[in-house]
Amino acid sequence: MKTVQFFSEQTNFTIKNKNKIREWLFQIICQNKKSIGEINIIFCSDEYLLKLNEQYLNHNTFTDIITFDFVEDKIISGDIFISVDQMKENAKMFHVKQSIETHRLIAHGVLHLLGYKDKSPKAKKIMTAQEERALEWWFRPT
Repeated sequence: MKTVQFFSEQTNFTIKNKNKIREWLFQIICQNKKSIGEINIIFCSDEYLLKLNEQYLNHNTFTDIITFDFVEDKIISGDIFISVDQMKENAKMFHVKQSIETHRLIAHGVLHLLGYKDKSPKAKKIMTAQEERALEWWFRPT
């Protein structure tokens, strides 16, 4: 079943416009000539994400997002964990509204599922351009 689900772990954060976000992610995925599978977006606390980072990636650091890729062929599926605490800090640091940072992180996770990387400066530049493009779609006037 093709779906995008939203969950919360150790936070009371809830996302608005879930159906619109589903349509937006479908657009992003289709633009990349892929199909949507099952994507779970989990908003969580810093502590929850730190435990995942330690357990699965052997990193003892806070992060804003971890994406677990379950992609098969051209079917985009995975779990995207977003720290609400880091999301709020990022919004302050980058001087943007929290809603912009929330959607940037959602797009970032989906872009990882689509195969975009961000470890090298060149890859990060491409990822950032794709995030900006996705945000333009989301925030364009209707």
